[in-house]
Amino acid sequence: MNLFDMWIDFVNLRSEEYTENSRIPSKQSFGTPEEDAYRRDLTINSLFYNINTGSVEDFTKRGISDLKSGRIVTPLPPKATFLDDPLRVLRAIRFGARFEFTLDEDLKVAAACGDVKDALAAKISRERIGTEVDLMISGNQPVKAMTYICDLTLFWTVFNLPPEFEPTISDGCERLCIAYLDTAWNLVHLLKESTFTDEERRLSLFAALFLPLKNTTYQVKKAKVVPVVNYIIRDSLKRKSKDAEMVLDLHRASQKFLSLIPCLASNEGLQSDDIDWMRRLINDVSAASRVRVLTGFLLRELKDLWRVALLISILLHPIDINNIEDESLQLHKRRDMFNTVESAIIKLGLNKVWEVKPLISGKDVMNVLQLKGGGPLVKEWLEKSMAWQLANPSGTSEECIDWLREANSKRVKLE
Repeated sequence: MNLFDMWIDFVNLRSEEYTENSRIPSKQSFGTPEEDAYRRDLTINSLFYNINTGSVEDFTKRGISDLKSGRIVTPLPPKATFLDDPLRVLRAIRFGARFEFTLDEDLKVAAACGDVKDALAAKISRERIGTEVDLMISGNQPVKAMTYICDLTLFWTVFNLPPEFEPTISDGCERLCIAYLDTAWNLVHLLKESTFTDEERRLSLFAALFLPLKNTTYQVKKAKVVPVVNYIIRDSLKRKSKDAEMVLDLHRASQKFLSLIPCLASNEGLQSDDIDWMRRLINDVSAASRVRVLTGFLLRELKDLWRVALLISILLHPIDINNIEDESLQLHKRRDMFNTVESAIIKLGLNKVWEVKPLISGKDVMNVLQLKGGGPLVKEWLEKSMAWQLANPSGTSEECIDWLREANSKRVKLE
């Protein structure tokens, strides 16, 4: 109930019993404070505050000492605790990472055992698993949390894969996932604090974590092939469809950014043979303007997420240093590369380019081409006119229409 503008929950002390196939208690009864404390997931979460005496009550006799020493321990034997409710494994990991506490050795053995992993897969809904993972990724120690999941051999239980996929995932792929996440996390913190919003940071970390899986696919209805990252986010974690779409878009866009980074970082021109996307749109554009045109199209596609896609591409970009084992130097080189490319994009006047309205409309194209209706040809010429507009940022609608007439005239002659 709401008392004095404050929501208060009233719960009774209780004792619980569980069945083998559910984390929902099969039997609940009134319990003593001690019974209630021992049914908690962790000793640090089993402390009571007595509002009558103004004192903290520790019925497990170790909650306060574990809190002071920074230990993650279950009140009862860990395997029995986890088999009753396997979600407690992920909660133990999340609290351990969040507070930078040490996981108890017996707890780690129990969490990694086959029975507990099977129970986690069978008894816990994917939504609950996804919620815990989301809290870890959005928390203050996402790398530590994912490392715990990896160390406890829970990675593929949590990030469940479809029954069939190709190519085969190599041994140790999960460690590579953690390595990309670690670099992304450190890079985010090296960059200016205002570079990313909380949601952009969250998406960047998911995209980095699943980067080694971006080329692994599975088959869905009608023989359609989809990246397994889509399955992990939508089915294994039951996150929003939009999350999956954004992460896949970031993976695809990072490959495009990767081809533009050398030119953006050095102000050199771009040859059409240097890229394998949108080549048809830049054949008629001068070499000096090609980088601006392609980067402009990419940013119009990504909108506010372009810096996140740039971050992911920087993770993939090879760094030229003498000592490849110097992780700090590599990280600072990547930070410098990000800042250089970001500055180049801003210098090209492309920040917020997705808000720029086209100089001509589909109706203008139909008039010039003397078409009675729309279709693929109108769409193609609208894209070409946007390429002209990006190559000629000070151009006017009249100049764009003149260019369209001339370009169409050349096309007619060639045909």
